[in-house]
Amino acid sequence: MKKALTQAGAVWGMRIVTYAIVAVIGYILFDIVKNGLPAVSWAFLSTQPRHGGAAGGIFPAIIGTLCLILGTVAVALPLGVGAAIYLSEYAVQNAFTRAVRLAIVTLAGVPSIVFGLFGLGLFVLFFKFGTSILAGNLTLACMILPTIIVASEESLRAVPQGFREASLALGATRWQTIYKNVLPYSLPGMLTGSILGVGRAAGETAPILLTAAAFFLPRLPHSPFDQVMALPYHLYILATQHPDMALVRPLAYGTALVLLALVLGLNLGAIALRIYFRKKYQW
Repeated sequence: MKKALTQAGAVWGMRIVTYAIVAVIGYILFDIVKNGLPAVSWAFLSTQPRHGGAAGGIFPAIIGTLCLILGTVAVALPLGVGAAIYLSEYAVQNAFTRAVRLAIVTLAGVPSIVFGLFGLGLFVLFFKFGTSILAGNLTLACMILPTIIVASEESLRAVPQGFREASLALGATRWQTIYKNVLPYSLPGMLTGSILGVGRAAGETAPILLTAAAFFLPRLPHSPFDQVMALPYHLYILATQHPDMALVRPLAYGTALVLLALVLGLNLGAIALRIYFRKKYQW
C-alpha cells in the first residue's frame, strides 16, 4: 500500500510539473502572439528600419538571420557528421576517445558568451575576418558542433551491428558499408541533432553581438565579410536599449514573433525531412 501511494504521488508530481511547464510556455507564446501579431504586416516584413528602429520594418534583420543560420549549418553539419562517423566507426575505443567524448559533452554546456569571446579572439582579431557574417557563422558553428556530434554519434550507434557485418561479408569496403548501410538509417537522428543546433543558433545574441551583428545597416550584406543585422540582436536592442521603450514595444513583440516563426519553419522543414527518411529507411 505504501509503495503504491508513493508511486502514485511521484506520478502526480511529475504530471503537475509537466502541466506547469506547458502552461508557462503556452502563456509566453500567447503573450508574444497577442502583442506581436498587430505589428506584423507586409511593410513590417519587407522594409528597412527607420528612426533608430522605432519605425519601419525588419527585412534586413530577416535576411541577416537567414544568412547566419544557413551559413552556420553549412559549416557545422558536415564537420559534426564527419566527426561522429570517425568517432563511431573508425576511432579506436580507448581512453583518448573517451576523453574526446567527455570534452565534446562538456563543450555542449558552455555558455554562449564564452563562444562569443572565443570567436572574437580567433576569427575577428586573429584571422582578421572582422565583424562579419563569416566570423559569426564560424562562431555559431563552433557552438552547435557538440550538439550535432553527440546526436549523430548516438544515431550511428543505434544502427544494428548486423547491418555492418552483412555488408562487409559481401565484400563491401568499410566506407561503402557506412555510406550505404549505416548513414541512411541514422539520418533521422542526425536531423534531430541539427534541429536542436539550428534552434540554439537562431536565437543566440551573445555570439553574434561580438562577431557579426549591427543594430542598423543602410543596405543588405553583399559578401561574407560584411556586417549583418539579425533578429535576436535587433530584438535585444529594442527590448532593453532603446530610449523610447513604450514606442518600440509593439515592434519588439513583432520581431519576437517573426523570430519564433522563422525558427519554427526551419524546424518543421527538418522534421519533415526526418519523417521522410524514417519512412524510407525502416528497419
